Amino acid sequence: MVRPTSVTPGLFQVLKSILEKEGPKSLFRGLGPNLVGVAPSRAVYFACYSKAKEQFNGIFVPNSNIVHIFSAGSAAFVTNTLMNPIWMVKTRMQLERKVRGSKQMNTLQCARYVYQTEGIRGFYRGLTASYAGISETIICFAIYESLKKYLKEAPLASSTNGTEKSSPSFFGLMAAAAISKGCASCIAYPHEVIRTRLREEGTKYKSFVQTARLVFREEGYLAFYRGLFAQLIRQIPNTAIVLSTYELIVYLLEDRTQ
Repeated sequence: MVRPTSVTPGLFQVLKSILEKEGPKSLFRGLGPNLVGVAPSRAVYFACYSKAKEQFNGIFVPNSNIVHIFSAGSAAFVTNTLMNPIWMVKTRMQLERKVRGSKQMNTLQCARYVYQTEGIRGFYRGLTASYAGISETIICFAIYESLKKYLKEAPLASSTNGTEKSSPSFFGLMAAAAISKGCASCIAYPHEVIRTRLREEGTKYKSFVQTARLVFREEGYLAFYRGLFAQLIRQIPNTAIVLSTYELIVYLLEDRTQ
C-alpha cells in the first residue's frame, strides 16, 4: 500500500471518492459486526464499570477521581479483550477494496478468511493499540464524572419544588458527555490510527511501537490525526446519547426501587 505524504484527502474528498468508485453500499461496509458488537460491548462495559466502582469506592475515597480512573480503565480492559475479534472483522471489512465484477465478503466469510489465513491470533490484531486506547476512556470518564458532579452541585440544578430537576440534568449530562468525549478523542486519537494500520492485511505494520515509529518517520506526526474529524462526528453524538441514556435508566430504576 502506497500512502501519499504530501496532501492528505479531506473527509468530503474521501466520501466522494468512495461513492464514485465503490458506490453507496460501500459506506455501510462492516455494519453487520458493528450491530452485533455494539450492544454486548456497552453492556459489558457499564456492568464492569459499575462493579469496579463499587470495589474501588471501598479502597479509595468514594467517588474520587482515582476511583473513576481505575474503574474506567478496568472496564475498558475487559471490554477490549472480549470484543476485539468483532471490531477486527469490522475494520477488515471496511478496509476491503471493491473490485469491479467481484463480490465482497460478508461478516461470516470475513471471519472465516481471517481464521484460515491468520488463525486465532488474527482476531486479536490491534489489541495492544486498544489497550493504549484505554487512556481515552480514562480521560473521558474522569472529565465526565467531574462535570456530572459540578452539575449536581450547580445552583441551577436544584429547584424550589424539586420537580424541574430531571429535564435540565438530562441535557446537562448530554453536554457533559459530549465535552468529555471530544477532549478525550483529541488527546488519545493516535491509537486509532495505529490500530487501523495493524489490522490491515499484508502490511509492514507488526507491533504497536514499530507502527508508531514507522508512521512518524514516513508520514510525520500529522498522520496520527488523519480521520479525526470523522471520528469526532461519529463519537461525540454517540457518547452523548449513550451516557445520558444510561444515566436516565439508572435514575428511573433507582426511583422505582425506592
